[in-house]
This record gives sequence, structure tokens and C-alpha cells, in this order.
Amino acid sequence: MKKVLIIEDDKDIVDLLRIHLEDLDCKVEVSNDGNEGLRRALQESYDLLVLDIMLPGTDGNTIAQKLRAFEIYTPILMLTAKTEEVDKVLGLESGADDYITKPFGVREFIARVKAIFRRLEQDTKKSNQADTKHLSYGDLEIDLEKRKVTLNGQRIDLTLKEFDLLALLAGNPGRSYNRDQLLNDVWGYEFSGYEHTVNSHINRLRSKIEPDASHPKYILTTWGVGYRFSDEME
Repeated sequence: MKKVLIIEDDKDIVDLLRIHLEDLDCKVEVSNDGNEGLRRALQESYDLLVLDIMLPGTDGNTIAQKLRAFEIYTPILMLTAKTEEVDKVLGLESGADDYITKPFGVREFIARVKAIFRRLEQDTKKSNQADTKHLSYGDLEIDLEKRKVTLNGQRIDLTLKEFDLLALLAGNPGRSYNRDQLLNDVWGYEFSGYEHTVNSHINRLRSKIEPDASHPKYILTTWGVGYRFSDEME
């Protein structure tokens, strides 16, 4: 049974989501306040957070940012009435795994939740099967299990998606990915039209791990395609 926390102050929406999550055999808990929701998400373990952006107390984007800062990687499905592209990108870059705009259909919500649970199960299987928990490239060390990155022995603070992006590229050195592939693999579903999100994450990664971001050593550009992680032959 999956354990889900809904952080939402609209009772009608909460009641609707609770019914359908319980139909998916989920144990559902609810918080109507951002401060309380953040506290519970920090103190307890959940399989999914359904998180509204506009909340009394702490807003949803801040909750996501704080959870990721504390290295809590519970999947987050954002709910919001906002429809502007900048709000959608901000939610994802705050650490959300998916984003759904009100009003939404119940079928769409269920499909998004099922997709997140499938990715969780796939990630668990990959983690159990993986022989390599640690990647090392010169002065750059990536601990996949602890989600820890160090450069010259100094820890580098990365956001959730920055780490996922780096782990994907570094785990497949020399392989070139286009932006659509990176969106699909890192954000978990096809997010057509938001390729600039990949660009901004690549730029931030380079600023954090490259000795000279203008002449990258690790994350290279494959012209006309996208990006790749340097292999030993380069």
C-alpha cells in the first residue's frame, strides 16, 4: 500500500483526490496548511506528495525546495490553478516531478499518479540490480546511492533534477542525448516545448562542476544534437 500526503486547502478537491487515491489502494493523509504539510513531509515517510502551490502558510514551491534541500526525494505532483509557462517551469525546477493544472480531469490525475508509481518501481528495480553505486571521473565523484557529488573533495550542492541529469549523462559517457530525450528521461514524461528547461539545468550544472564553464570538461555539447558526458577518449 502506497502512503500519500495531500497538501491542499480546498476541501472539495481533497475529498475528490482522496476517493480516487484510495481506489488505487493508497493510504491518504491530508494537510490543509503549508507549514503543517512541510513539517509532516519532513518528519514522516511518504511514497507521493500531492502539493498545491497556493497555500496558507508556506507555499508549494517553497515546500518542494526545502524538502530537496534536506535531501528528501519523495515524488511530488504539483497542483495549481496557474497556467503561465513560467509557473510551470518554476514548479518543476523547485523539485516537483510532475505538474497538473486546475481544473483537471480525474482520469488525467490518476494517469499521472500511476506513472509516478511506475517510475518508483522501475527506479527501485534498477537500484537493486545496479552493480555501480559510485561514478568517478578525475576530481569529480558521484555517489548514486547517497545522491552526493564532490569535486576536489568538496561537496557540490545540486537540486533534484540537476543530480538526476548529471547521473544520467555521467552514467552513459560518450552518449549524446537530445533535449527531448533528456526531458523524457529526467522529468519522467514527454514535456514537449520546454527544451529551455534542459538548457538552464545544463548551464547551472556546468557552473557548479566545471573548472571553466565556458570551456566544459565534463558536460559537452554535441552540436546539432544536444549534450553528452565526456568519455575517456575525449
